[in-house]
Amino acid sequence: MVCASSERLVFYSATANPAKLAEMRAALGHRAEILKRPEATGEVEETGETLEANARIKAEAVQRAVQGGDAAGRGLAALADDSGLEVDALGGAPGVRSARFAGEHADDAANVGRLLAALEGVPAPERSARFRCVILALWPDGRELMAQGVVEGRIGALPRGEGGFGYDPVFIPTPGNRTFAEMTLTEKGLLSHRGRALADLVLMLE
Repeated sequence: MVCASSERLVFYSATANPAKLAEMRAALGHRAEILKRPEATGEVEETGETLEANARIKAEAVQRAVQGGDAAGRGLAALADDSGLEVDALGGAPGVRSARFAGEHADDAANVGRLLAALEGVPAPERSARFRCVILALWPDGRELMAQGVVEGRIGALPRGEGGFGYDPVFIPTPGNRTFAEMTLTEKGLLSHRGRALADLVLMLE
């Protein structure tokens, strides 16, 4: 949906994670504006069995909140994403359960800790992994666009870096030796699964 005053794409975000929202805004730059998630969205249970299903669940929740709110924003698309870390040595786990790998209410540190414990003793050449992201733009009339992004890498032996969130301190994109948590938002946005999916989505929209 184009904003007439700025000619930029404008979306309502489906994420309640401020770090993720900042990352998405940085990846899109001047090409689009992402508004904060409507407060009326409430907690959304990610019960889908795939990244695509979870992205749609979140986007639909935002649209329900928007339709019951300010009429000025009712024509905007909801922008939702779901991402997963796939580790080859773990048979593709944690995958769609990446945010809940250490339990339903686990935090980032707990999830990273469980991942490193599961990979204990696995040599560096066998710690290959990838981040996968699905981005969904959903309009009130049911129209939708979906984009995907993937970045290959490996899991480090120990967390490194102070930036990012989730598994960023242990994910090292290929090629390179720095974790996502050791990169700036701009650097990560150029390489990341989410940045790639957002770039593809904007190309579709434009």
